[in-house]
Amino acid sequence: METETLAAVAGNDFSLYELFLRADIVVKFVMGLLVLLSIWTWGIAIDKWLTIGGTVKRAKQFELAFWSGQPIEELDDRVSDRPKEAMARVFGSVSREWRDARRVTNVTTSQAEALIDRAERLMHAASDRELSRLEKGLGTLATIGSVSPFIGLLGTVWGIMNAFRDIASQGSTNLAVVAPGIAEALFATTLGLVAAIPAVTFYNMFSSDTSQFGDRLDTFTQEFVVRLSRRLSERSEAS
Repeated sequence: METETLAAVAGNDFSLYELFLRADIVVKFVMGLLVLLSIWTWGIAIDKWLTIGGTVKRAKQFELAFWSGQPIEELDDRVSDRPKEAMARVFGSVSREWRDARRVTNVTTSQAEALIDRAERLMHAASDRELSRLEKGLGTLATIGSVSPFIGLLGTVWGIMNAFRDIASQGSTNLAVVAPGIAEALFATTLGLVAAIPAVTFYNMFSSDTSQFGDRLDTFTQEFVVRLSRRLSERSEAS
């Protein structure tokens, strides 16, 4: 009897494709949804990898010019009206204010303080926009990472229910009857984990990268404000 049961189990095809084909419509829907979520996760991950990596690389090049002690006037002249670099866009957010100030011959203390305050606010607003752009898609990763295990669990529970129906309909609890349904159920759990684990990993990784870049933008803003204040003070003393 045991030999016949093992032979019956061995006769079943437990390949992933066959498990999908044997599943009922609900389990198939769950499996298909999890596969789509997994593909969506990797699509977002590749996009974020290229976007954040490119942004950080270009920011380093801009920082080299800024930290080299290059005068603000020369740096401002190098930045186009529509820069492609995130840090250059933050710098460019105050270009108009700085160009207007350069045309003023005598800069009073109140004018200098007002310019510095506007520059700091504009740069913080520009930094927030850049971070929002980089964080686009991270919410989707967080959602996929949160719901995928539960979607897989739904498929698992449904598959186990089907296995019990097979037991009741055939009046047998041998392995040949139970194994296919249990295998389908566990396959749904596996797909849920396959979708969730990369989503959570990528979310944590890219959130950390974005946070670090935000700190760099904040440091850049503070340093620029200090240099701008020093430059305005020099002009005020010269006039």
